[in-house]
Amino acid sequence: MKKAALAVVVVFILLIAYLFLWPVPIRPVVWEAPKPPGYTGPHEVNNKLAELNIIPLEGEEGPEHIFVGKDGKLYITVASGNILRVNPDGSKQEVFVNTGGRVLGFDFDKRGNMIAADAFQGLLSISPDKEITVLTDKVHRTPIRYADAVVVARNGKIYFSDASTRFSPKDWGGVFEASILDIMEQSSTGRVLAYDPAKKITRVVAKGFSFANGVALSADEQWLFVAETGKYRIWKISVNLRDLDIANPSRLARVLFNNLPGYPDNLMRGLDGKIWVGLVKPRNPVVDKMMPEPMLRMLILRLPRVLWPVPKPYGHVFAFTEDGKVVADLQDPTGAYPETTGVTETKDRLYIQSLHAKGLGWMEK
Repeated sequence: MKKAALAVVVVFILLIAYLFLWPVPIRPVVWEAPKPPGYTGPHEVNNKLAELNIIPLEGEEGPEHIFVGKDGKLYITVASGNILRVNPDGSKQEVFVNTGGRVLGFDFDKRGNMIAADAFQGLLSISPDKEITVLTDKVHRTPIRYADAVVVARNGKIYFSDASTRFSPKDWGGVFEASILDIMEQSSTGRVLAYDPAKKITRVVAKGFSFANGVALSADEQWLFVAETGKYRIWKISVNLRDLDIANPSRLARVLFNNLPGYPDNLMRGLDGKIWVGLVKPRNPVVDKMMPEPMLRMLILRLPRVLWPVPKPYGHVFAFTEDGKVVADLQDPTGAYPETTGVTETKDRLYIQSLHAKGLGWMEK
């Protein structure tokens, strides 16, 4: 009996030591999350996103970003590293190219090159004949660790996000895993970058974002809208900024949406001046309450992943105007179509982007 009791004590001591001493990759920073607003006002609960039509992806999953090319076809990035090309009705699916990484966002330049933010490789240019060129993977001699979203201006300049300078998906198990680590740490190392293809120069537009995610240009292309996933915010910042730390007040950078009910992801310009955003996950009160407690966040990461406080599934996208007015809000509280990252709008359809769905959701307008 004494030996059994001693064994129990030893196991208990080892367990406590593991929970409090085992090294974890994050260095948590104290942050006081604002009180969750709930689903009220323009985000009142509805079922407008429920019962989506689904286009099968033939074994692929994660249609994270969708864009309509000049050829009228849908280009879709998926988890395998493939970029698919399909007709708008989903027929004639083919692999356009595989980058060997994971493209999260892309746009096209005037020459028809696909400009892609590859989370593993940096900013890429993919020619119509499928030649892949790395445009930039460094800025100020520091690596671009997590290229995420990208938009090309009419003057050729390219704006894109580097979600985290701490956690690279290729080093930390993939895009979802790296994003969790960055948001749990809250060190706010995300950046918005600009690449000038004429001069081949990359510069920092603004920094200090808690997981810098989606980017979109204003109609006059003087402003960038930026989704700050980790702090539930969407910013409006000047394209002319240089190395601004958003922690410092500036008349050229302001929060357009604060304290959203979920984590904002992709930003996509729609029709009639709208900008669409996907809330990839809803807020989790447990996560918010952990933010002022660095040690508690470290302890959570020592637990098996099934015990992590991952927010429940909840489908949610909305559209807003450049002055910050919500003009459409679509939800599915069941979360049947998982991780809604954004919307691609055409004249007759809305295609719903997703981080992990096994098909492409769409609905008629």
